[in-house]
Amino acid sequence: MSPAQVEGLADTYATLIEENGGKVLKREHWGLKSLAYRIKKNRKGHYVMFDVEANSDAVNELERQMRLSEDVIRFMTVKLDEVTEAPSPMMSRRDRDDRRRSRDDRDDDMDGGSDDERGQIEEDSVDTSEEENS
Repeated sequence: MSPAQVEGLADTYATLIEENGGKVLKREHWGLKSLAYRIKKNRKGHYVMFDVEANSDAVNELERQMRLSEDVIRFMTVKLDEVTEAPSPMMSRRDRDDRRRSRDDRDDDMDGGSDDERGQIEEDSVDTSEEENS
């Protein structure tokens, strides 16, 4: 499935919850991840998390629709006492990883560039210091 198809399927399930009197408080797309083991001949799957406030009939209908869908490999429903506004640990981890990658990219640009790039950086710093002294 493409990410667009996953979003379409998630929209369908969000609409289903709302039609049955529930409310989707938060929806996070965690992306394509490797599965711990093969499930129905699949090695990877798209993960989507919903935080919903709904009665048991709406949740039962959502689970029934997911069970019938061939696109859903597995699902898990967990009842929580309260829902937090903060991003889930998976999203926090992704943000941290993105920041780390961008920092590593900056370090690579400064240290691991080609000789021409490093020479250009050195020339720029020399030119700047000469201008300041003038």
